[in-house]
Amino acid sequence: MPTPPLRHPLRVLFLNWRDTGHPEGGGSEVYAEHVCDGLAQRGHEVTLLTARYPGSEEEEVRPSGVRVVRLGGRLGVYPRAAWAVRTGRVPRPDVVVETQNGVPYLAAVWAGRAAHLVLVHHVHREQWPVVFGPVVARLGWFIESRVAPLVNRRRPYVAVSEVTREELAALGVRRDRVSVVHNGALPPPPHDVRRSEEPQLLVLGRLVPHKRVEVALEVMSRLRAEFPTARLVVAGRGWWREQVRAEVERLGLEDVVDVVGYVSTAERHRLLASSWVSLVPSVKEGWGLVVVEAGMHATPTIAFRGTGGIIESIVDGETGYLAAEDDVDDFTELTRRLLLDAAERGRLGKGAEEYASAFTWETTVDRFEAAIAGALERRTR
Repeated sequence: MPTPPLRHPLRVLFLNWRDTGHPEGGGSEVYAEHVCDGLAQRGHEVTLLTARYPGSEEEEVRPSGVRVVRLGGRLGVYPRAAWAVRTGRVPRPDVVVETQNGVPYLAAVWAGRAAHLVLVHHVHREQWPVVFGPVVARLGWFIESRVAPLVNRRRPYVAVSEVTREELAALGVRRDRVSVVHNGALPPPPHDVRRSEEPQLLVLGRLVPHKRVEVALEVMSRLRAEFPTARLVVAGRGWWREQVRAEVERLGLEDVVDVVGYVSTAERHRLLASSWVSLVPSVKEGWGLVVVEAGMHATPTIAFRGTGGIIESIVDGETGYLAAEDDVDDFTELTRRLLLDAAERGRLGKGAEEYASAFTWETTVDRFEAAIAGALERRTR
């Protein structure tokens, strides 16, 4: 039987290592804030606890009523979360939602009688060695793959895709303890943006190594002779930005690639609407929010197979293309095909728009609230 909706306000503590104001904020942070806002708008008392960053306030209140508390830094936020609950820095919660972005909060150890859910966008087997040296990568993966599942063995999970649920099952998490709650997406604001006259490719997201922006640059390098008026726009912020710029220079692409940095919501939508194709060459994505956002503008996306939830956010051959895993030649050829074939771009774009329309944040919050109700029911058994 379906879990009944929550009938009374709860104190919800949502743990997420960053918020969208963080220089490295991305899709995980968008998800956290939309769920928190939605729960607050339904009457729950929600605290989002996250890390400090330069220029951030230690505490603020979002328009939805969500209280944002920022403590510690990249690693310090984890012990500070437990300290904040134990010392009363945040109200003792009825529910703790722990976002496990590789490093666990291990809230099962300190959450007391609170119901506790573990939110996982994807497991980080592939990312650890990309970002860290071999010793730290092995330690990080051991904690994520062995320690966290053991500590959370009796806790319910939320995954953002079926692929992530299967990844968790491979780590020993029972499938019947994992609810799948997809990302939503906001309808694009009214606009009259037209497609660019000349071919425009777009990479939109955080600039970090595992996003592999360099693959898109290599694709542009290979296609520039055939498409001399084409441009590639790289939009987003992150600590890998200078390395991306250096690769642009190494490949001699300064005249055809624009690395524009952080863009506003309005500019984000303009870029998605005006581009011919969105490229997502990432090593791994929990879902692929940018794929759905592109789809809302009837813009198809190309990505690799074997990259997590991307294989769900793209319906291969209907809303975009999935290149053979790690095959840059195939990725390049699929991009070339879409640049040459306006009818195919239109067909895929229409499919992407229809598919994207099924994902809303209201539905996401509905399902997340149901997952919380299930965790409360499990606690009382």
